[in-house]
Amino acid sequence: MLRIMRDYAGSWMIKFILGAIVLVFVFWGVGSFDSGNAAKVAVVNDRVITVEEYREAYNNLVEQMRRNFGGNLDDDMLKALNVRRQALDRLIDETLLLQEAEDLDFRVTDEELASAIRNIEAFQQAGVFDSRLYQNILGRLRMTPEQFEIAQKRAMLSAKVRDFVTRTVQVSDAELSSWYRWQNAQVDLAFVRFAPAAYSSVTVSEEEVKRRFEENPEAYKTEKMVKVRYLKIAPEDFLSQVSVPPEDLKKYYEENPEEFHQPKTVEARHILFKVSQEADEQTVEEKRKKAVEVLKMAKAGEDFAELAQRYSEGPSRSQGGYLGTFSRQEMVAPFSEKAFSMSAGEVDGPVRTRFGWHLIKVEKVNEASKETFEEAREKIRKKLALAEARNLAYDAAGEVYDVSFEGDDLLQAAEERGLSLKTTDFFTRTGPDIDIENRVEFARASFALAPMVISEIKEFKDGYYLLQVVESKPAQVPEYDAVAEEVRADLIAEKQKEMARTDAEAFLQALKKDGATMAGKSAAEGKTLRTTGFFKRNEQIPQIGYTPEIAQAVFLLTEDAPLVPEVLEANNVHYVIRLQARKEPSPEGLEAEKDDIARRLLQQKRQEAFQQWLSDVKTRSKIEIEEGFVE
Repeated sequence: MLRIMRDYAGSWMIKFILGAIVLVFVFWGVGSFDSGNAAKVAVVNDRVITVEEYREAYNNLVEQMRRNFGGNLDDDMLKALNVRRQALDRLIDETLLLQEAEDLDFRVTDEELASAIRNIEAFQQAGVFDSRLYQNILGRLRMTPEQFEIAQKRAMLSAKVRDFVTRTVQVSDAELSSWYRWQNAQVDLAFVRFAPAAYSSVTVSEEEVKRRFEENPEAYKTEKMVKVRYLKIAPEDFLSQVSVPPEDLKKYYEENPEEFHQPKTVEARHILFKVSQEADEQTVEEKRKKAVEVLKMAKAGEDFAELAQRYSEGPSRSQGGYLGTFSRQEMVAPFSEKAFSMSAGEVDGPVRTRFGWHLIKVEKVNEASKETFEEAREKIRKKLALAEARNLAYDAAGEVYDVSFEGDDLLQAAEERGLSLKTTDFFTRTGPDIDIENRVEFARASFALAPMVISEIKEFKDGYYLLQVVESKPAQVPEYDAVAEEVRADLIAEKQKEMARTDAEAFLQALKKDGATMAGKSAAEGKTLRTTGFFKRNEQIPQIGYTPEIAQAVFLLTEDAPLVPEVLEANNVHYVIRLQARKEPSPEGLEAEKDDIARRLLQQKRQEAFQQWLSDVKTRSKIEIEEGFVE
């Protein structure tokens, strides 16, 4: 291991965050870069990708997906996502990147590597690199520091190539303007909804229900279940073994001053008069005058909370405009500047923000303060003691893990240390009925285990765990009688949905053929014609919800072609939709969002540029994949 890494020491707080280092291994295994003629899965420009490298990359990619999908990730999902191919494609991409790095003569120095590893949060305690923690985590991952450093170096070289390829990408003013208009255009819709629940008279026969079950038995398959034996080692049980030296308390206080500083805060209420950023000057002024009128009432002695309930257009209206206690950074700048300049009991305004005009009443001002060392001493002692107790608990779990290879070994190791093993009842991927905050994570880890295999040490909020699946029940199709009512309900719901769809299609065709208006057709059929009001492309659609598919369709509508040409569905409801009006954003609003838009567009363009460059590299490279290795 690099000498600088060996010599760098740390302090207390453990942050065992494996996610921060798993990413390094998503692409690369821990085998040698010069793989020779080992069993191979692919060859990239004469560089062999071995089975060992592929297996490591695949396992790490699956682990990353488990962090994203939790207990929902199963074999069917892995197959649907084609994870085997994804893992190989990523290995090929990273191999090409390293080859390009070599051609460009890029290097990662020992100092760069050491600095990068010291800054990985998983290896830090209280924000400082801890060599003991570094060794422990890599040991639990069955890796040596040398192997980890090789993989980290490869990741850094790849990052240098990416930066080299994309650093010249720029965003033009025309692109900013075009994106702003696209993002901030607004439409107002008229629509008629056809909900399945409205067809409440639908009935089905017993024969239909049985036939549906016989045709779709897999749809009613029970979930797989497991029973797990587990050992919990709680840090709190080790507190009696911990003694924190007084000098460590003082050192922590001096090295973490921000932790003991309380910024100034304000407790306030407000009354909001909404004004769109694109509103014309007349509308803005009318709202301001209304705000001034209400301000006069408040200053004349009327109760501010009651005024808020009557006049505010904000979400806090029902609470009398109460906003709670907040720091300066938690509110938009104009609001904060005014609120933090006021005294307790003062009412002032109106203040303009992007939401509209605000009247503000400050209830209480909490001045900035700092805890003295004596005030913070006990809090620090408890924090450091618990951190060291977590270290001791982890070490104890490691001792049991190191001597446990089979079920009897786990039992014996636990008994020798006076530790108690517990066993759950059977449970599904939603988790067991035990006293633990991380039930889904517990289940995810359990379902990833083969029978009787002992898990690696798992860290949950309340301690460290070793898990072992002692029994499992496979998923199976139940008897018809057990699910008859569920089948009946599904069949009725399906028929209701069909009827709603049929009526929606007929309604839409009538509008197209007969030239009827939506208002007239709705009235004739006893349907309710609804309107959304104006909304933007990526906002919730009023009365419909957030549905990207509908948003995409309605923003293509024009005055010449205002009717959506097909029935759209969202949340099991069918819609016939027509454009009422479209509103383009004010050019002046671009200035306020220009920096944020430029940042997002630049990131997107750099990604596109990199993918195009990588595609070109692949085209001119020789890539051979072993036949039949991936589907």
